[in-house]
Amino acid sequence: MILKRKLCRALIIIIIFSLVPIDAHGNSAQSAIVMEARTGRILYTKNIYAKKPMASTTKIMTALLALEKGDLDSIVPIPDEAVGIEGSSIYLRNGERIRLRDLVYGLMLRSGNDSAVAIGNHISGSQEEFIKLMNKKAKRIGAKNTNFTNPHGLHHRDHYTTAYDLALITRQALLKEEFKEIVSAKRWIAERDGYNVFYNKNKTLTQFKGGDGVKIGYTRAAGRCLVTSATRDGMQVISVVLNDPNWFNNCYSLMERAFENYSPQTILKKDQDIKSFGVEKGKKEKSYMRVKEDVIIPVKENEEDKVFTVFEAVENIQAPIQKGQKLGKAKIYIGDKLITTAELFAKEDIEKRRLIDMIRNFFSN
Repeated sequence: MILKRKLCRALIIIIIFSLVPIDAHGNSAQSAIVMEARTGRILYTKNIYAKKPMASTTKIMTALLALEKGDLDSIVPIPDEAVGIEGSSIYLRNGERIRLRDLVYGLMLRSGNDSAVAIGNHISGSQEEFIKLMNKKAKRIGAKNTNFTNPHGLHHRDHYTTAYDLALITRQALLKEEFKEIVSAKRWIAERDGYNVFYNKNKTLTQFKGGDGVKIGYTRAAGRCLVTSATRDGMQVISVVLNDPNWFNNCYSLMERAFENYSPQTILKKDQDIKSFGVEKGKKEKSYMRVKEDVIIPVKENEEDKVFTVFEAVENIQAPIQKGQKLGKAKIYIGDKLITTAELFAKEDIEKRRLIDMIRNFFSN
């Protein structure tokens, strides 16, 4: 009897997996994407514009807004509606007061649904207003096929995203150092009584070389959803799979393939004098523009001789000039495709020449 049951279970599993579409790379996800974090260059796609439920990967947006709109050291009084939320929890208590920082770590490491509600109320005053903020932010990022109805990801028919949109949201979040620090933490100790040690559920941090994020999610309706990231040689890639029974292995395979096929190429260095410009009526007649951080792009081996930069910047500018003043931008292309754009800034302060200095210079000449 026991043997028959085991055989039936095995048969059911085989049937289920046979119904999952597998692409040429062996990827069983219904939707998937790999994106380079710094430039947003897409390195792999599968059904990336299909609207899908996203489960707890929703919390990437919740965390992003907490970092943008809140003070992580502020104290959050826990409202009644944040207590006893179904699903994953950090077991918030009525009347508890806790730092926003601890709530965000509880949100991203332990996937606390109660933490999501507490954060939403703290940032916007109510769940309804926070959801409006989430959707407004999504549209601003370019995630036009995403709609949020809650801050945690519990199923709702009007709560959905796409693999492409979720990668855009994740990329926006990973541009923040605080977010990167939070999602890459393996453990966090919160300043509270009781349940205060949060271990990260994301196995990517320990199982994949360079793994540094981001978020797992699961509901019956959404299936297994996963957003992972990894950094090697200064290049960070994001992998998203939606409704994928083989979620971790597929993400690992997609990221490994990205690192094998693309190499990070430094185009502009932050301490490098990039483009000169003339200074009118200044104590210096010439200076240079710089970027604020290294510009690194993912390049295939056969693309290396196709990379070039186009500058759209001032040729001359009148003093005074402030260090860090925006003077233009550099556009980096591979062939005819724009890969990324970097802003150019003045490298130094340049004062305006005083009238007496101009007179002295005239007579000395």
